[in-house]
Amino acid sequence: MQPERQLQQLLDGTGESEIVEFKEAKGTYNFDKLGRYVSALSNEANLKGLPSAWLVFGVKDNHRVVGTRFRESHRELQSLKKEIADKTTHRLTFIEIHVVQHEHGRVLLFEIPAAPQGMPVAWNGHYYGRDGESLGPLSIDEIERIRYQNRQHDWSAAVCHDATLDDLSQDAIALAREEFATKHPRLADDLTSWNDATFLNKARLTIRGQITRTAILLLGKPEAAHWLNPATPTITWILKDRDGLERDYEHFGCPLLIGAEQVYRKIRNLKYRYMADDSLFPEEVDQYDPFIIREALNNAIAHQNYELGGKVTVVEFEDGRLCFNNPGRFIPGSVEQVIHADAPESRYRNRFLTDAMVNLNMIDTIGSGIRKMFIIQKQRFFPLPEYELDRDRVQVTITGRVVDLNYARKLAELPSLTLDDIILLDRVQKQKPLTDDQASHLRRQGLIEGRKPNLHISAHVARHSEEKARYIRNRGLSDQQYKQMICNLIEQFGEAKRKDIDGLLLDILPDILSDQQKNNKVKNLLQSLKNQGVIEPTGKRWRMSRR
Repeated sequence: MQPERQLQQLLDGTGESEIVEFKEAKGTYNFDKLGRYVSALSNEANLKGLPSAWLVFGVKDNHRVVGTRFRESHRELQSLKKEIADKTTHRLTFIEIHVVQHEHGRVLLFEIPAAPQGMPVAWNGHYYGRDGESLGPLSIDEIERIRYQNRQHDWSAAVCHDATLDDLSQDAIALAREEFATKHPRLADDLTSWNDATFLNKARLTIRGQITRTAILLLGKPEAAHWLNPATPTITWILKDRDGLERDYEHFGCPLLIGAEQVYRKIRNLKYRYMADDSLFPEEVDQYDPFIIREALNNAIAHQNYELGGKVTVVEFEDGRLCFNNPGRFIPGSVEQVIHADAPESRYRNRFLTDAMVNLNMIDTIGSGIRKMFIIQKQRFFPLPEYELDRDRVQVTITGRVVDLNYARKLAELPSLTLDDIILLDRVQKQKPLTDDQASHLRRQGLIEGRKPNLHISAHVARHSEEKARYIRNRGLSDQQYKQMICNLIEQFGEAKRKDIDGLLLDILPDILSDQQKNNKVKNLLQSLKNQGVIEPTGKRWRMSRR
């Protein structure tokens, strides 16, 4: 692509991101910071599966071209390639430095290659990355994600050399045959003629008749679990009350093909009744859609890192939540990336295991399972699945109830909202943080109001959701209205203590504020009235100013 077209494409984009950075750089630019950006943008391009990233000089953050005089000499500009290579790992440097003579000034396009597969790029010995528009150290998880790319080892494909068919459960093999026939109906007739050894090879549970860790994990007898040491082939179900106290628990081990079904049946999938006086909602539904339970559970089995020695945990809360935990990082990097791609992952931690689970009708490889979970929850007007990806683990929380019936009812009447919009609004509803770009996107559509971090659903949606009272509580009154209330109180009684003013205001300040934020708000209002000469302190009391 011509540099001029490339520049225009970048200017027409949505702004700075992990792989594009605009810098004004009118004259000089700090060399060390330039190198950090090379490291960060190179690593981020690798993580996003893109061939390159871009650092642009002569353009402000708002995409306005202002021009740059950075290294106007062609020789000095080209020598930058070697200077950068001298301080990066693998001597990585720019693919090319493009000079564009824009009508508003000279622009430099630094084309930065993605970090090599399996090798993160460091600058002066430190790895850098980006979180939105911020430059900082590359996280441990991201470093490992890049390093993992060249890893060929598949724990699940290893052969247990002394294990035999006697280590496998006949009940599990029988169930595996049934599920295989369901998954592959064209092979159902042939299946009846296969002996167990042939079937296990065909289903990719064994390798040329040799028992694999996958075969033991899914079909092994309980006493055969020792073949998997130090891995823990266990699913633990825990029931907790509304206070988080444990009420019941049970462990399920090999064979996990049967164990997963037992856990599914253990979950108390109660009926949830919509208290609605019209026909928009059915009278009752299951708290948890069966597909979502099986998808979350089987994903935990398929993708956990067994080499960490952990286990799958399913925690059922009596307030209508399910939490699925498994050890191991989330290889795709982010849930948003999976939802947007809506395609199979190119890399799996346990490729052999996932292939076998596909053949046994436990999971699929079309890559739409997580997206389907989000859509099901959206259609039921329940909160969307919540993923926590930290500390080398994955936790998925499913909520089996409507958070607010009126909000959910009218949200269904806004067909123009995309899944991306609903995901962001769901974060606002849960009081989860948004990036500046995300907040701006919702604000442009009139969907949210308030200032970070106290964002709330805007009046536009509040009118649809018949949540006007809640909207007012979140938005609050104007500062002038609060000040007038304080003055009215002092004028009526001659003076007022701080606790009297707190009693007047704390309960009517926006619900979205914390107790500390409310206290600070009252303090600021009093200080503002004092600075304006309206009120004055007298000991521990406030009175109208006599000036």
